[in-house]
Amino acid sequence: MKTLLIAVFTVLSCTMMLLAAGIDGAWKADYTTPDGTARTSTFHLKADGEKLTGKVVSPMGEAEIKDGTIKGDDIAFNVTRNFNGEEFTLKYAGKVSGDELKLKVAFNENSFDIVAKRQGN
Repeated sequence: MKTLLIAVFTVLSCTMMLLAAGIDGAWKADYTTPDGTARTSTFHLKADGEKLTGKVVSPMGEAEIKDGTIKGDDIAFNVTRNFNGEEFTLKYAGKVSGDELKLKVAFNENSFDIVAKRQGN
């Protein structure tokens, strides 16, 4: 029984590490914001265990990912932006599914969904 538990734990640990490694790289999203503005953002992501780091590049410039986590296929992170002298935080949460990254973006009392596609290596 002990050997079976060790084997199951080892398989689960390896699977989680593979899923986390699967997020590494660039992901591009073309989307429309709630006010109707068409946008493009590229997410440069890197997993280290359950820690997610990287940056978001958009027409607003580059912003570092903060408080990033990855647990299995669930990810979450924050990005702080400055618009007209005011700072605001975008909160991203979602799931990795193959070559798609499905995210809900929340700020203030608004939220919207985006889908980012994995970019070539």
